[in-house]
Amino acid sequence: MKPRVIVTGTAGLIGQYFVKSATRWAPGWEVCGLSRADLDLTDHAATEQVWQRLKPNAVIHCAAVSRTTECERNPHVARRMNVDTTAYLARLSRDIPFIFLSSGEVFDGKAGWYQETDEPHPINIYGKTKLEAEQRVLENPRHTAVRIVLTAGASQYGDRSFVEDMCRSVKNGKQVTLYGDEFRCPLPAGAITRSVWELLDQDAPGLYHLGGGERLSRWEIGQALLQWYPELQGHLVEGSAGEHSGASRPADLSLDCEKIQALLSFPIPGFRSWLKDRKRQGIDVWDYEPSVS
Repeated sequence: MKPRVIVTGTAGLIGQYFVKSATRWAPGWEVCGLSRADLDLTDHAATEQVWQRLKPNAVIHCAAVSRTTECERNPHVARRMNVDTTAYLARLSRDIPFIFLSSGEVFDGKAGWYQETDEPHPINIYGKTKLEAEQRVLENPRHTAVRIVLTAGASQYGDRSFVEDMCRSVKNGKQVTLYGDEFRCPLPAGAITRSVWELLDQDAPGLYHLGGGERLSRWEIGQALLQWYPELQGHLVEGSAGEHSGASRPADLSLDCEKIQALLSFPIPGFRSWLKDRKRQGIDVWDYEPSVS
């Protein structure tokens, strides 16, 4: 029998990609995906029963309250899911590999190109909950935290990725303001999931950064997407982070990914090169196989 891995949050963007990509990138694993409809992870008694029944050999924990505005609006809900539930799952998985998807939002964004050894300093509720969860997970030397930043992809209902948010706003007749002075290193969900599958097979626990190879402003990201989403043309407006009125957002969350890159069998792609290669090859832009050309 194949070893079994539980993937949580499979109704979300990245969790969905873990299930979709398993046949190609994790053929040695039996994948058991759990969405909120399958199990309320905050119900610890029910969760323990599921763990005892499934007896997983590994866990990839994607489920989270990940919308920054939702975390600010409901900090207790965010902490219950992002911290308390993560810590509980880590305890249930104390004797097996446990991979927790964290966030670059643990940094304040004043520097950029952050390494794993840099001191975190979150400036919003989401980042604070992710940092605390990381600390709880990494108390176990068998466990892993992977910090990601901005994920692109296509979700089941078209409401999970930042690309889908942009397209939905334009469809509703709105202009989309993108900051020219806020930087990220976006990465398609397919590249993230392949990286994590390889990390699981390497059995190399610890803390890792996983982002795209290009540091791009939000405005540059929007411009790069026009080749695939011409409906965005004329609806994108360049703005400045100084105009932002919502929850605090780090200015620069570019990540240094040399540590995880040394373990991977393929080069982590840059966002613009990914888009161009897919266009040239006529491949689905958000398919789960990274372009390595």
